[in-house]
Amino acid sequence: MPAFDITLEKFVGPGGSLPIDQDDEVSLKLAMLIEGECGRLGPTPVATKFGFSRQRYFQLRKAFLAEGARGLISLPRGPKTNYRRSDEVVCQTIRHRFLDPEASSEVIAQKLRQSGFAISKRSVDRVFAQFGLQKKTLSVSPPARRSKR
Repeated sequence: MPAFDITLEKFVGPGGSLPIDQDDEVSLKLAMLIEGECGRLGPTPVATKFGFSRQRYFQLRKAFLAEGARGLISLPRGPKTNYRRSDEVVCQTIRHRFLDPEASSEVIAQKLRQSGFAISKRSVDRVFAQFGLQKKTLSVSPPARRSKR
């Protein structure tokens, strides 16, 4: 019975071997599923052998059955939407900046929280940076020198 040898990084069977690159995550996940479903060990020990939990094994199995190898591709992690700085919050932040240009980001964040928006000072700072809304600083030029005549 062919099996995946994790140390050699290849399928090994009575007829030979088939190497798989360690960086090829889809092939490694597929090898795990083949060994878990068709081998003698079963899902839990095979998942541990490949560095996955039992739960993740079954998630990958379900994805593979639904979408094939495409379901084994890892998707980007993290939030899919900007739920704190929504379009409405950004508009209100900009509005508050134009209404009171001297207000700090902390004051604007407090005003937005009082209006029912969940936003932090840091998020307000990010909106300012994104749209270039920092406070104008006074630039003082050196006094002109008068020549003595």
